[in-house]
Amino acid sequence: MPNLSDGVSLDDLSRNESIKAASNHLRGLIKEELVEDTPAFTDDSEQLLKFHGIYQQDDRDRRKEARARGLDKHHQLMIRTRIPGGVVSADAYLAHDAISERWANGTLRVTTRQDFQLHGVLKRDIKKSIAAINESLLTTLGGCGDVERNIMCCPEPRSDRFHKELDHSIADMVAALTPRTGAYHEIWLDGEVVRSSEPEAEPLYGEQYLPRKFKTTVAIERDNCVDIYAHDLALVAMRGDDGSIRGFNVLVGGGLGRTHNKPDTFVAIAQPLAFIEPHQVVEVAREVVAVQRDYGDRANRRHARLKYTIADRGLDWFRDEVQSRLSFRLQPPEPLSWEPVDDHLGWHEQGDGKLYLGIYIENGRIADVGHVRSRTGLRRIVEELRPQLRLTAQQNVILAGIEPAQRSRVDELLEEHGIVAIEAIPHAIRNAMACPAIPTCGLAVAEAERALPGLIRRIAAELDELGLGEERISFRMSGCPNGCSRPYLGDVGFVGTTLGKYDVMLGGDFEGTRLNRVFAPNVPIAEIPALLRPLFAEFGARRDAGEGFGNFVNRIGFDALRERVFAGEKTA
Repeated sequence: MPNLSDGVSLDDLSRNESIKAASNHLRGLIKEELVEDTPAFTDDSEQLLKFHGIYQQDDRDRRKEARARGLDKHHQLMIRTRIPGGVVSADAYLAHDAISERWANGTLRVTTRQDFQLHGVLKRDIKKSIAAINESLLTTLGGCGDVERNIMCCPEPRSDRFHKELDHSIADMVAALTPRTGAYHEIWLDGEVVRSSEPEAEPLYGEQYLPRKFKTTVAIERDNCVDIYAHDLALVAMRGDDGSIRGFNVLVGGGLGRTHNKPDTFVAIAQPLAFIEPHQVVEVAREVVAVQRDYGDRANRRHARLKYTIADRGLDWFRDEVQSRLSFRLQPPEPLSWEPVDDHLGWHEQGDGKLYLGIYIENGRIADVGHVRSRTGLRRIVEELRPQLRLTAQQNVILAGIEPAQRSRVDELLEEHGIVAIEAIPHAIRNAMACPAIPTCGLAVAEAERALPGLIRRIAAELDELGLGEERISFRMSGCPNGCSRPYLGDVGFVGTTLGKYDVMLGGDFEGTRLNRVFAPNVPIAEIPALLRPLFAEFGARRDAGEGFGNFVNRIGFDALRERVFAGEKTA
């Protein structure tokens, strides 16, 4: 096979590497296939579409019917908008709401990475949808694919020097880490095709882009609401005495994807790498990405994330390699400590005389379902009051910049549309989240978004009966082991193994600093509440003062818990 222009051989590399290399910087044949009267793109284009923020999917609820009638799959597309820090203008929110009504399935989904996802878009409507998103001054470029994904940040809309500096740092990183290809504008926005004798270049990503996706988040010291330990690159902004950012702690190598029955795939939490000055953040981010570009595994995509590069070569090697590319010396990382995670829900002052309101959105699905009409309610509020919106890592929505005199009107509109105050939502439900899974995700082996509401209400009832309804316990469900809902960092995780069954994971912590482990494999969903109840009872009876459930489980140990719980069952 031929070499890439930068000398990398394509021999023995994964199929995706060949597709990227032959794509002419992510163009491939997408533009040609876009105008064909077919319901789906080809396999090669399907891979390239991810870089443009698009996943090709099918409605799995309709597969059986289609097969019975001798029909093809019901193809559809998911669009993911890249929203740095989760900051959305009123105009951009209304644009997404309109797209969801006109071309998608009538809902908006807030992801655990502060993006919007639009589901159910047909091929004939995809270009119109992408154009409308860009008209609202957002983009889908880099929403998926083997590049830097959406850069996350604590969504709290505080108005002070520290947060303004943080906003500038994120904007600079986004500019430095976004792909430079002209393919996106040519295909989706009818941009002019530039003719030049000089070959098009990607200064950071090169011909082959990254071996696999790359995820970055920015947290504020003591507040881990964005789950820094789940990311390839995490930056923790540290406060100076004068209210500025005095620097960033840098962590690397987190990642929560794995494959069932493949022990060479594993989850990992990010490890401390260095402390850096504020003006060094872009250079460090670029070089961390560049080292992964150069040394990540391009032969085996299941072994291609940064966590495997570091596991294979060592953190010291990685630090030395990054250091060799920098114009300054890395400083030793500073110790980190965390306060209980703040989901930023409810009413708060934001520091400039205005207010913000965090609104709970179950599993991130903004929709009108029964008496809870969150989609219509949010649209009414945004149309009338024009707040800025912030998407959270817990899949909720913050309305920012609200005048105190408008508070009663917001409350009135929320009540009118069945959107209850956060105080009325049980803690177990408030602290639960799930990935979309079936019917849209092709990787899912079990339900998640549609299964968790019923399950978590049964669990909440058990906790209430035990007098533990006010405890902060995190519950996270994923329909497959890839971990989009970050189930491995919760107090309790449910990871789908097959339809209707889940590995029950315990022993993480509410702050998201420690991985949980499999306590009981392949548990039918109907049996999960009965499995957890005696564990909760033990927790209520034997915990230390202020001890969280995950910390209690970790301290007591699985063997001791199994012995006490199952021995009690036999006695009963």
